[in-house]
Amino acid sequence: MAKESTLLSSLSVKVCLLVLSGYHRKCIHPLQLFEPHPFRPKVGHFHTLSIVHIASPTKQQSKPKIGLQKDKLSTNSQDFSAKEIKDMAPEVVLQLAFLILTLSIFFVMIKLPKQALTKLRAKNRANLQSSRHFVQGSHLLVRARSIPNREQSLIHAKNALIEAEKALSLSPKDPAPHILKALALDLMDRKNSALRSLDLALSIPCVKSLSEKERGDALVKRAELKMAVNRKRRIDSAMEDLVESVRLLSDGGSGTESKGLCLLGQCYEWKGMREMAREAFEKALRLEPESIAAREGLDRLAS
Repeated sequence: MAKESTLLSSLSVKVCLLVLSGYHRKCIHPLQLFEPHPFRPKVGHFHTLSIVHIASPTKQQSKPKIGLQKDKLSTNSQDFSAKEIKDMAPEVVLQLAFLILTLSIFFVMIKLPKQALTKLRAKNRANLQSSRHFVQGSHLLVRARSIPNREQSLIHAKNALIEAEKALSLSPKDPAPHILKALALDLMDRKNSALRSLDLALSIPCVKSLSEKERGDALVKRAELKMAVNRKRRIDSAMEDLVESVRLLSDGGSGTESKGLCLLGQCYEWKGMREMAREAFEKALRLEPESIAAREGLDRLAS
């Protein structure tokens, strides 16, 4: 027992010296000295110590390898993330552009119909009010023509003129209020003003909304006013209007066509074109057998 204790103490001293001298750097653990000699009998206590302590330096040596692998993985992941970001940049830009386009289309689809609907409502409201004033003015004009009393007729004609001007303030491009205004002014013996109103009604912006019959009636009335205002200077212009009105009203067979033919016959008569005047009066008499103007024209030509 004394020998074994001395042996153990000497071995412990050697182990301490080896640890201090740095033998652990050479991958040989100092406790490996406790390995049993192949020619000596195996001692279980020393063998177990060697097994336990030999495993520890392998673990310590494997730790730096794991750290290197982690560094490599982190660098690879950083490179991979940078590549992914570089590859995804065009897709992100495209998606943002598509999102902006979708939102703008959505905004336009919501905003424009509201504006168009508001404008349409305002336009329809103005047209309805203009139509109401036009209808009231037409009724007043009919009353003014049917009343034999001159003063009451002028009052109704003035009221019809007011309604026509209200309708024009709401829809200035509508030719119907211009024609109503011209007829009211004619009834009030303001023929020059009536002629200007008819010129506006038959101008290019307004005349497009007139039918052929309405345009023919307006041309007949304008020719009548031209002949009443200044027959000598406006007779050629009146004849042009009457020829155009007869062409437009040729299929209708209305009283306005007969009136236009009678006025055209008078123009031919004033121009000394008796044969053409007779043809115009005869045609007017065929359309309206009770036409007094056509019979009087034929009587003048026969005398």
